[in-house]
Amino acid sequence: MLIDHWPVLGLRLRTPRLELRLPGDEELAALADLAAGGVHAADRMPFLVPWTDLPPAERARSVVQHHWRRLGSWSPDDWALNLAVFADGRVVGLQTVAARDFGVLRQVGTGSWLGAPHQGRGIGTEMRAAVLHLAFAGLGADEAVSDAFADNAASAAVSRKHGYRPDGVEQVVVRGRRMTSHRFRLTRADWAACRTTPVTIDGLAPCLPLFGLPGQAPPSPPQEVRTFRAGSSSTW
Repeated sequence: MLIDHWPVLGLRLRTPRLELRLPGDEELAALADLAAGGVHAADRMPFLVPWTDLPPAERARSVVQHHWRRLGSWSPDDWALNLAVFADGRVVGLQTVAARDFGVLRQVGTGSWLGAPHQGRGIGTEMRAAVLHLAFAGLGADEAVSDAFADNAASAAVSRKHGYRPDGVEQVVVRGRRMTSHRFRLTRADWAACRTTPVTIDGLAPCLPLFGLPGQAPPSPPQEVRTFRAGSSSTW
């Protein structure tokens, strides 16, 4: 079976409202259709690579190609897990967690997008919680990083909710204009202190070598925060 050769196909992250996993062919098509329908207002650009400037049909095709490209170039020293996000069985967006030299650095980066109809419902916060749990509780990460342009208040707010701290700024060029990108960094201790969303992970053990962790068991979360409290970025 294909899953025997690519066990990430069996990886599942679940929160109270969401499931995150690699999409099947028809689900990838639905994700592409969602992107074609719009991700943000035309006068804004939250992504360093302005892929959403493409016409709708080309934008949809780019989602499919990007998914295949990241799977095809995967190595334990340089990987990007692009998880489709499902709410009530429907694809609503994409959540990425990625790393280079993870086995040594123990640092991940995250990025995401949501289809326009699904924004403003707290889904972005919940899907970030899912991949942070994968990174820290599942893979034993020490840090997570993210970034957001100065005008992307929603992305910055998600980072703050999860305990990220400001980590400097840098100037980048997007659409031929200078943009200020704010960096954020989350330590393991700050994640443990701020997490409120219950997350379950299924199918991780056979995937560990693909994440650069052959034969290693990830450390458990700190004992004093192992029970969840009650309660409820941008890349390409």
